[in-house]
Amino acid sequence: MKKSFLLIVAALFLMSFSVHTIWNNTSAPCNYGIEIGDTAPDFNLKNIDGKMYSFNNIKDANGEDPKGYILVFTCNTCPYAKANENRLIELHNTFSSKGYPVVAIQPNDPAVQSGDSFEAMKANAKEKGFPFLYLFDEGQKVFPQYGATKTPEVYLVDSNKVLRYHGAIDDSPRDESGVEEKFVEEAIKALEKGNQPSTTTTKAVGCGIKTA
Repeated sequence: MKKSFLLIVAALFLMSFSVHTIWNNTSAPCNYGIEIGDTAPDFNLKNIDGKMYSFNNIKDANGEDPKGYILVFTCNTCPYAKANENRLIELHNTFSSKGYPVVAIQPNDPAVQSGDSFEAMKANAKEKGFPFLYLFDEGQKVFPQYGATKTPEVYLVDSNKVLRYHGAIDDSPRDESGVEEKFVEEAIKALEKGNQPSTTTTKAVGCGIKTA
């Protein structure tokens, strides 16, 4: 009986220790995430031009404070991300002058995915002619706050930094010619009319974000 009691006490101690370790392990990112109506977390990340950007100093194509931000977690290496690069360029060219710039954030750990290093980001942006910011989530501190899990994954936030749409760019993640519904574009059009987008959440389809 005494032996059984000691075994139970030891088991409870180990369980308590394990729970404490899990809750206090700050070395790995925790996906808290945000939902529609939540305030988007701010950030201060390095762009491919070496400058730091946050909500406070991002401007639209007119040099004005944006009416909204098309935040997209994307990368160089994922086939889905590559298939959407032209769509991101088109979104920025169409909507940045209307107050909605694209802000791309690369969340992958280069130690795991070498093709997503900062130097590779600069090379890819130059080759593709990215007209938008391409920021590096160094240390992978930002994407967990948003709850992003895929590349690409879009968070459309308004001028008050409130999340208004989250998910895919459109309904054809791999084949641009097959697009029938442009989720981000329709959401922006709704915001321009002072309305809540009819579709606020879709499933982001892409590659999992690479962490060590």
